[in-house]
Order: sequence, then C-alpha cells, then structure tokens
Amino acid sequence: MRWLPSLFLLVAVPASAQAPKDSFRLAFDLGFVNASGNTDVTTLNAGEHLSYVSGPWTLAHEVIVIEGRSHGSETAAQYSTDLRVDRALSARFGAYGLAGYYRNPFAGIARRFDEGFGLTAKILSRPHDALSGEVGTSFIQERNTALLENSFSAGRSALLYKHNLTDAATLQETAELLVNFQHTDDRRVNSETSLTAPLSKRISLKAAYLLRFQNVPEPGFKKTDRVLTTGVQIVF
Repeated sequence: MRWLPSLFLLVAVPASAQAPKDSFRLAFDLGFVNASGNTDVTTLNAGEHLSYVSGPWTLAHEVIVIEGRSHGSETAAQYSTDLRVDRALSARFGAYGLAGYYRNPFAGIARRFDEGFGLTAKILSRPHDALSGEVGTSFIQERNTALLENSFSAGRSALLYKHNLTDAATLQETAELLVNFQHTDDRRVNSETSLTAPLSKRISLKAAYLLRFQNVPEPGFKKTDRVLTTGVQIVF
C-alpha cells in the first residue's frame, strides 16, 4: 500500500456491486503547521483522493505528500501516488488491479514502483460497519538512496474496515501485508487509521495515523515509520 499508500494505504477502494448510476467523488486533504521564535518548524501534508464508479467498475486515484523542515533543513519527505481499478464479479466478490509509486529518502528509499492484481471479498456489510478482504500478487521494483536496485514479486493480503460513527462521521482502518517470495524475512506491513468528522456538507476535519513497517529495512535505517497527520478535507 502505498498510503494507504498508503499504504497500504494503502489508499484502496473495495469492489462494489452494480450501482444504479455513475458516481464521482474528489477530495483534497490539507494540513499545515509553521512555528517560529524559540522553534523553527514547518510541516505540510496534502492529499488527493478521487473515485469514479460506473456500473461494476470502480476507478480510484490517490496522491499523498508529507514535507517537514526544521531550521531550514528537510526532516521529512514522503511522496506516494496510486492508481487502482476494481471490477465487481458478484454482490460479494470482485477483482482489482493497481499500480503505485513511493519515495521516502529518510527511510532509504529513492523510489519504489509497485504493480499488482488480485481478488476482493465483502466479509461484513451492515448499516454502520463494513469489512472487506483482499488477496493477490504484487511486483515491486525499488532503488535505495545508495543507488542499489532490487526487484521481486510478493504475496499481498489486506483488510479494509469502515465504521460509521454517525451519518457523516467515519472511522476507517486499512491494513496491508506484503511478503517477499524470494526472501520471506522481508515482510512489510502498511496501515492507516483515519477519523473524519464533518463541519459542513463539503468540509471535514480529518486525522490519520500512518504506519509503515519493513522487517528488513535498508542498511542503516529503522524498521518502522509512523506519521500522524491532521487537517481539513474538502469534498467535491
């Protein structure tokens, strides 16, 4: 995932049953903090989330940018973008294909490309709760900041949960597991927990906690990255 792409999220739109008409949704996230005086810190997080549903097809696109600076030096830089297509095969089952890009030099990743496909299933569908699962294969090509390249195929599984706190406020959790087929110790977990509370029809407050774990990180780097973002979301 990508943040979920992203990760995982990461980030992913589950296949849906046939819709009576096409639907389109575009949302932008924006958070900004600037402190000066005794501290000198600037942070920015921005995102774009697009989904288009036409009959059994769902197209989703996402961009996430996280920037941080302290005393004029860059302290955080994470960029990801994902494109995904889902096809509902029945009321419960579907198929997906995805492609993504990720960059995080502070984790030793100069660039990573990810392509994959698989199947989706609706596990739970209730008025206030929805749970779906995914299983598939991913193909990853990456280059680290030391300019060493690595390509491999991986097994992918994911869970996506959504709970409606009210008619408009939602809590969502996405979790993705990637296992390198060539080196099974290279397990990767991407997770995103997000809470969205509306202020009006088009503007909401949003908080998200992002986690990316790599059991075999790039040499000299830690296994886990965590990011907490807050800001507003504007929906069109």
